[in-house]
Amino acid sequence: MKSRQAANQVRIIAGIWRGRLLSFAPVPGLRPTPNRVRETLFNWLAPVIHGARCLDLYAGSGALGMEAASRGAAEVMLVDNDPHVVAALGRQRESLGAHQVRVIQAEVLQWLGGPSSHFDIVFLDPPFRRKLLPPCIQQLESRGWLADQARVYIEAEKGLVPELPENWELLRSKMAGQVGYHLARRSRAD
Repeated sequence: MKSRQAANQVRIIAGIWRGRLLSFAPVPGLRPTPNRVRETLFNWLAPVIHGARCLDLYAGSGALGMEAASRGAAEVMLVDNDPHVVAALGRQRESLGAHQVRVIQAEVLQWLGGPSSHFDIVFLDPPFRRKLLPPCIQQLESRGWLADQARVYIEAEKGLVPELPENWELLRSKMAGQVGYHLARRSRAD
């Protein structure tokens, strides 16, 4: 018999922790990426996820970063500002024994202004209607956060297609309910 998924929980879809429930902080406005969207996204990322370095900005429930770790990402960095969110992410990490996952409490835009490291995959799912996508995208590109051919997943309110740098190619774009989700690939800027 399957266990019931309670409020403030998401299930890992596949990989070594398939079926495990992740509990997340009951923070207003926190909206985990729906299961069917995550399933589609990770189908898109299947050829590049194993061994990847992943950055989950505005990590929230941790569903994207933990799913990446479950599916073989070598390193996952979860960044969020809310102390309750960060505490819940830390408990998830410990519960799963996810040693490849690091949790950082920081304001994302401020953190992106600091010393950078190249990531192969970035999950960018900021709070809706706060105009955070343009400055995050600009920081990712200009501050050296992205490896050549990095994939950037962008989740935004329905109808908002983010403006991308010239050297980014929009690979996929779909809608699910009130959410638009997009996958871009970065090419090296000349």
